[in-house]
Amino acid sequence: MFRTRLNEALKEAMRAKNPRAVSTLRLILAALKDRDIAARGRGVTDGIDEEEILSMLQTMIKQRREAISLYEQGGRLELAEQEREEIGIIETFLPKQFNDTEVREAVAKVIADIGAGGIKDMGRTMAELRTRYAGQMDFGKASSYVKEKLVQA
Repeated sequence: MFRTRLNEALKEAMRAKNPRAVSTLRLILAALKDRDIAARGRGVTDGIDEEEILSMLQTMIKQRREAISLYEQGGRLELAEQEREEIGIIETFLPKQFNDTEVREAVAKVIADIGAGGIKDMGRTMAELRTRYAGQMDFGKASSYVKEKLVQA
């Protein structure tokens, strides 16, 4: 389903003659193909699952945000703007992102559900968050909230 959406979006961007969307979608599809090939080594024959695709898209957004800050430091504002446009295109394929309050609530719920009692449960908590909320939150922020919560426990 996800792959079909990406391919349809690429066709639509080509019809609309939107070069930024075309290049971004081609980058996504190329990264997806690379991940599929790498997964074959793990015995996955029909491609990576949707959770891994969402993770890949979040990684692509994170890379572009880092590039934006570097471009802005270097005074290359036109390149920073291109990266922002790419982020906007990639985000259309992600589910609605949680705001800070929703991330904190999700962290508290997972900690309560799995019975995490201290910082030693950090890895288990983060793994459960990734399983439940793939593509819906910034796990960097979530990690700091988890740490904050578990230190208090």
